[in-house]
Amino acid sequence: MNKYLLTNQESERLQYRLVTKDDYDTWLPLFKEKNVDKFLGMPSGLSQTEQCDYWFKKVWHRYENNLGGMNALIDKQTGEFIGQSGLLIQTVEDEERLEVGYSILPKFWGKGYAQEAAKKCRDFCFEHNFTDNVISMMHVDNIASEIVAIKNGMSLEKQVDVYKVFSITREEWTKK
Repeated sequence: MNKYLLTNQESERLQYRLVTKDDYDTWLPLFKEKNVDKFLGMPSGLSQTEQCDYWFKKVWHRYENNLGGMNALIDKQTGEFIGQSGLLIQTVEDEERLEVGYSILPKFWGKGYAQEAAKKCRDFCFEHNFTDNVISMMHVDNIASEIVAIKNGMSLEKQVDVYKVFSITREEWTKK
């Protein structure tokens, strides 16, 4: 079982469930946005459909290989699919790290959903003693994600290639 998934968890406005193939058409509009492939670390030059295919294959690969994964974020009041968020095992400079990942559909940007989801993932990680240090990584040009990481109590740890690595320790988290 993939212990890092937040399946059946809730935050103030969101319910967390596994991503399903039925979410594909709802998720597709994300890949119309400028720089989304760069910001999500995907190969460039793919069509919108190829990008969505690539994303979903990655989601299921993580599920099947106990590498954490993205959870579908569902608005508790409207039932709408808002985005995806979760705890992901990432390799950073040959070291496995646990990352708080988040991605919100464009029509829901600027409403605090990424922040709410990131906070829930961070808290879930530390409450279940998965690690003593959790990260969020983003492309250097992805200022919106950087702001979410900072609001999540994280600080810049280092830059690796074109990615900034923000982190928070359990000790820092307990002081919040």
